[in-house]
Amino acid sequence: MILAVMEHDRGKIVDASLELLTLLRSLAQPMNATVNAALMGKDAETIAPLLMEHGVTKVYLVQNERFVDYAPEAWAKGLVHLIGAVRPKAVAAAGTDRGNELMARVGANLGLAMAANCTELRPGERLGVTRLRWGGSLLEEAELIGEPKLFTVAPHVVAWEASPAREFSIKEFHPSLEEKDFRVRVVKRIESEKAGVSLPDAKVVVGGGRGVGSAEGFQRLEELARLLGGAVGGSRAATNNNWRPHSDQIGQTGVQIAPDLYIACGISGAIQHMVGCKGTKRILAINKDPEAPIFSRADYGVIGDLHEIVPALIDEIKKAKAR
Repeated sequence: MILAVMEHDRGKIVDASLELLTLLRSLAQPMNATVNAALMGKDAETIAPLLMEHGVTKVYLVQNERFVDYAPEAWAKGLVHLIGAVRPKAVAAAGTDRGNELMARVGANLGLAMAANCTELRPGERLGVTRLRWGGSLLEEAELIGEPKLFTVAPHVVAWEASPAREFSIKEFHPSLEEKDFRVRVVKRIESEKAGVSLPDAKVVVGGGRGVGSAEGFQRLEELARLLGGAVGGSRAATNNNWRPHSDQIGQTGVQIAPDLYIACGISGAIQHMVGCKGTKRILAINKDPEAPIFSRADYGVIGDLHEIVPALIDEIKKAKAR
């Protein structure tokens, strides 16, 4: 049995966890194993039945009266107790900030290695993995030994697909925890005031870099994004100059995006930035420097001044919408 640690937020399973299930199903088949899931936190009981549509055979509801919001040490210890009870061959989570933190704590509690941000899995007595290193600029091949195998799967490695399970059940599990396990926990959330599509979920992203020139320069990018039903992000240069908030930074140390289309305006294409958009299906680069590295990664390129090209794009889109 392979145990998937599912991440959810306000009643919705995060896409990275659905991608994880898709990859685990391909691993489980040659291992003649089933894919089970562990759910914790608020709304877990409501979410559990939805996992049947994604190939999960059994869901373990890891419950505690204080499992309302995220508490890393308590959740990790709850998982350790569950692992000891059900003895899975492997335990995996999505390679999000939370998934990586949680699985690292599980590994520390069990004295086992954990491979983070895997992109490929090769079944065998020693589980072979390919994983991202140095922000995605290097791929490392490694083998996991010990029982169970612990790893996370990098977001946007595969597109998630539904595949209903033939059998399905839900079982409650109540771990024994102490007060000290809840010393670190989420006690309050402050929601962003920004309206519209969120950057990680957007199907179209318009990004701006040093070439935009100012905070005011992003107004045209905002207009273009609105016309396309998308969101606006920026490079490190844009956020360092306070043209965009740091929550909008796309890159190795910022937001990871995977839109259908990324329109990169005035962005040179440094490796740290490109790591953040490696899951993008199509990249349109607009830059007046024909030698900009981003053109080697782009599907479409426009060499020219973005302050002329973006307004022209906006005008043509408005004309097309008016027809």
